[in-house]
Amino acid sequence: MAASQPKMRDHTSSARALAIASSVLAAASAGMVFQIYGAADGVGVIDVLRSVLIFLSTWWLAWGAATALLGLTSRQRPAPARITGPIIGRSVVIVPVYNEDPRITFARIAAMDESITAAKAACGSAAQVDFAVLSDTRDEKIALLEQRWFARLLARQHAEGRMFYRRREKNTGRKAGNIEDFITTSGAAWDYAVILDADSLMEGDTILEMIRRIEAAPQLGLLQTLPRVVGATTRFGRAMQFAAGFHSPIFARGLAVTQGRTGPFWGHNAIVRIRAWAESCGLPELPGKAPFGGHIMSHDYVEAAMLARAGWLVRLDDDLEGSFEEGPENIIDHAKRDRRWCQGNLQHAKLVAAPGLKSWSRFVFIQGIFAYVAPLLWLAFIAASIAAVYWAETPDYFPEANWPFPVFPNDQTPKAIGLAVGVFGLLVMPKLFVAIDAIFTGRVRGFGGAGGAFRAVFAELALSSVIAPILMAFQSRSVIQVLLGRDGGWPPNNRGDGGLDIAEAWAAGRWISFWGLGGMIATHLLAPVLTLWLLPVALPMLLAPLLIWWTSRTARPRAFPVPEDVTTPAVILRHAAVLSDWSESGMEAKLG
Repeated sequence: MAASQPKMRDHTSSARALAIASSVLAAASAGMVFQIYGAADGVGVIDVLRSVLIFLSTWWLAWGAATALLGLTSRQRPAPARITGPIIGRSVVIVPVYNEDPRITFARIAAMDESITAAKAACGSAAQVDFAVLSDTRDEKIALLEQRWFARLLARQHAEGRMFYRRREKNTGRKAGNIEDFITTSGAAWDYAVILDADSLMEGDTILEMIRRIEAAPQLGLLQTLPRVVGATTRFGRAMQFAAGFHSPIFARGLAVTQGRTGPFWGHNAIVRIRAWAESCGLPELPGKAPFGGHIMSHDYVEAAMLARAGWLVRLDDDLEGSFEEGPENIIDHAKRDRRWCQGNLQHAKLVAAPGLKSWSRFVFIQGIFAYVAPLLWLAFIAASIAAVYWAETPDYFPEANWPFPVFPNDQTPKAIGLAVGVFGLLVMPKLFVAIDAIFTGRVRGFGGAGGAFRAVFAELALSSVIAPILMAFQSRSVIQVLLGRDGGWPPNNRGDGGLDIAEAWAAGRWISFWGLGGMIATHLLAPVLTLWLLPVALPMLLAPLLIWWTSRTARPRAFPVPEDVTTPAVILRHAAVLSDWSESGMEAKLG
């Protein structure tokens, strides 16, 4: 294994250099083309500004395209080392909860426990795998239900001594602080910890395989899986579920290639070495007040960076199946979660220069910040373009005295159209290449075949294009709120039915309609020539409440087919069976 590490580093360095060079080249080309276009009537400060904005915005799009192409062209890595004999280390599955429905959450634990038991029986393993429910619930009624349902869980699973529940009096540091507190006070009882979210599900075979892999690699501090989104029913949820299942494995492989030993951590569905975590991942409290100061919100990337700084390997194994999570079912729930991520990522500005970090970890922090700044760059470009037209001087068609014929400026329209097509291509082409690759590799069989997969790809592209201005508006507002010093807090996630009525959609999205209307009026008054160009952005914003409502309606499964529609994973079936057994009436009858 030691001999393969230099090769891995060389491959990672080459992949990083290729991704950076190709994305910068694409961005520079876009900026240059736009500069030529803007120079047709003379170069001004605003032309230079727009070229810079185009360069930065295109770089972000090109980076995503480069990641996808790396994922498509990279050869499958050799199978990671794993122990084949008895598992020696003791493991605990950590399930942090915060104002969740305990019946559903504890049913997931029961399902995973049964799946682990079945997996151990199938391979003759006697591995110790315990569960710890770490509650940060603030609602006293929900906390009481947690205790009652945990008693039900213990009785059902005969789990006394291997399932634990504790609730903190103060949720200092939120989820990260919850896990840190548990590791500090109780972590010595185990060697490895599988960290989940309340909506996570993992097959027992997957959990055992993760343990075998981390036990076989003494330098492995964290092993991240690629969770599949399951359980979506709405148009928005199904589209995101399809995209996550169809496109994400390729993007994840490209991400794994570029990150190498400094891999990602997404906060859940991963296994960590407790000694490495305890030694490396004590999070600092940032100076100042929220939103930039205080406890770190986007803790996962920081913890991965701290592990890498201490010399531990952080790895993404995209070949691991049987890892699941739920996703937001409507745009509003997505925006609420994204608001928290926005604040957390912008906090990383205080960590970019932290001592001892790997250079790639710093680059990842910058990427995370840029992900939320990018929408503002596009808005700034639109505003600058309107200003450029408004302040443009009227062309002088007779620059030469006593010359009777007019001199027309060069028509730069083909360059503008070509640039627009190129930028749009950076969004579309990677997904089309993924679809073509899925045909040749046979992956389309799980997504409705070649025809069904391509229909879903085009439907997802169309839907994501239409709602992109709405998501851009939410992200822009989030960034502005953080920059103005507004703390978004940590609101609980909305699980279950994501349907919205038109009144809820109007209340949540009317401000976007007003933004769109104001933008169209300003464009019509100041730069009417740009009105048609801005319709693809302004029209969805004008219709934001209607689109928010429509995308929260129940979708036809065949519109966005996924493998789970045909073959439901065993652990999901187990979860459904436990929920069926645990009806609310049964709970009241037995626990009073």
